[in-house]
Formats: sequence, structure tokens, C-alpha cells
Amino acid sequence: MLDFYIIEDDQAMPNYPEEFGLQFVGGIDYGTFTNLQSKGIIDPRFDYYSDFRLDTLIIKQIRENILQKQLQADTDIIKLTQLFTFANEKESGLIAFGD
Repeated sequence: MLDFYIIEDDQAMPNYPEEFGLQFVGGIDYGTFTNLQSKGIIDPRFDYYSDFRLDTLIIKQIRENILQKQLQADTDIIKLTQLFTFANEKESGLIAFGD
């Protein structure tokens, strides 16, 4: 499972989520992640097995891409946008940790 946590854009990159007491907001499985990549929503530079960060600008770009491709009703997209909603509410980005 790829676990997502809220992180502010200007916050230092932690080695693990507990280091800064980051708020867990959910996760996505490998199948969902690869589906999102094959649909052109998640950039191939992001790896399921490596930690990565999505700042507020990247989240905004992904949301715009979803709208352009009219994929709002897609089940994989819904899982991802639920995570984005938590980040948006906190006016922050997300950091992903593979476990």
C-alpha cells in the first residue's frame, strides 16, 4: 500500500511519516497506482516503491488533467481525488510512503 500524508509545501522531507507527526489521509494499492499512470494521471517519474511528494501545484495540475480527460467518474480517479480533498482542506501537499 502506498500511504499518503499531509505535508506543507515548505516543510522538509522527512525520512518517515512519524518523524514530523504527519497526518495520514489514506492510501492506494499497486493496481490503482498503475492504472492512474496508464491513464496519464500520475507521471511515470513517480514510483510506487519509492517515497515521493505532490506539492499543491502538482496536485492542481493533476486535477486539471483529470478534468481535461473527463475522468472524474473513474473509480481510480475517485480514490486519488479523495486524498487531494484532504490536502486541499489543509492547504497543503501530500507525501507518499510505500510500505
